[in-house]
Amino acid sequence: MTDRTFVTVGAGQTAAVAARTLRRRGFDGRIILVGDEPHAPYQRPPLSKEFLCDTAASDDLWILPEKWCADNGVEIRTGAEVTRVDAATGTVEIAGQAPVRADAVLFATGGRPRRLPVPGPRPELVHYLRTLDDARRLHDALASGCRLGVIGAGFVGLEIAATAVGLGASVTVLEAAPMPLGTVVGSRVAAEIVRLHRGNGVELLTGVAVNGVRTDADGVVVSTGAQDLRFDAVVIGIGITPNTAVAEVSGLAVDDGIVVDAQGRASVPNIYAAGDVARRYSERAGKHVRIEHFDNANRQGAAVANAMLGRDAVNDDAPWFWSDQYEHNLQLLGEATGNLVIRGDVGEFEFTAFYVDTDDTLRGVFTVDRGEDVMVGRELLGRRIPRAVLEDDDADLWELVDTEEVAQ
Repeated sequence: MTDRTFVTVGAGQTAAVAARTLRRRGFDGRIILVGDEPHAPYQRPPLSKEFLCDTAASDDLWILPEKWCADNGVEIRTGAEVTRVDAATGTVEIAGQAPVRADAVLFATGGRPRRLPVPGPRPELVHYLRTLDDARRLHDALASGCRLGVIGAGFVGLEIAATAVGLGASVTVLEAAPMPLGTVVGSRVAAEIVRLHRGNGVELLTGVAVNGVRTDADGVVVSTGAQDLRFDAVVIGIGITPNTAVAEVSGLAVDDGIVVDAQGRASVPNIYAAGDVARRYSERAGKHVRIEHFDNANRQGAAVANAMLGRDAVNDDAPWFWSDQYEHNLQLLGEATGNLVIRGDVGEFEFTAFYVDTDDTLRGVFTVDRGEDVMVGRELLGRRIPRAVLEDDDADLWELVDTEEVAQ
């Protein structure tokens, strides 16, 4: 058995996947996950959907069951705060605990919600959704008939809106941009997302800037300049900020995240970063990118674990996102840029939007309830595909996978 010790700063999805990968690849040294939350690693995607709907259904959240950790010798320290990593010695300093000497350290500190100032006597009425405890508090607020305001119409904000409607809440979503997710999926697809939510009873207000949020004895007031809107509770979902404070005091290069190379190696030897906090160099994109999603946390957690073991395991796949809203599954693969080619029935919310360059090179795929088109799209990204074939619902796209790229 090796006497090496690997430590993760953070104990979420990325850290858990890294620990699991290390054991699967034969690493038999000490593995310690240090997280500031009071919980063992859990999945975040259900927090805005299944778990928010039913907080008793938590069994499927846990990533590393207690028995697995015991059987595999993985130590999880919850409620623990790493204050610094000594770059010279690899010592991980933990508040109130003895320092741990590590041979390799993985920063998987994720991010924290961007906040707005909220004066007033009832701050508990204003919610952010990032943690398990956040979801529990929000669930308790979503009684039937609750007037809920959601500031920000990103994927999480829209998922919360859909879940809240299902729980009987009256929901208003405020979005500063002209269209929700317009810069992510394009205006044409964004218009269908608007139609989906309005059709399910959500009041979706776009192009609305929030000037202020305050609480009083009767609830929450959101000021837009043109009017004051009153709610029983408000969720603020305007993105996250990467947690880089410990990396900064540890001497790591930071620029909107911890700057790492293609393998996840930071600017200090034997220190790595992955997940929401990592700004990783992508050869595919030709620049450093920081991606905030579950799939990226999984893939980069596994890739960096291999790098910690000295394996060349760069993962530079196209980004993939998904979102469950009402009874529909939405997925986005690659880049939503270029011309749009539609396949399927937009009116029935069962369609695929292909994003192609002027030379018909496929750059991205967005689907509603058509997951297989994403699967085949993953194989066809970067290839020139005739638009007539993409829009023909009877054409078998899998037949193109093993053919030479041809556009006509």
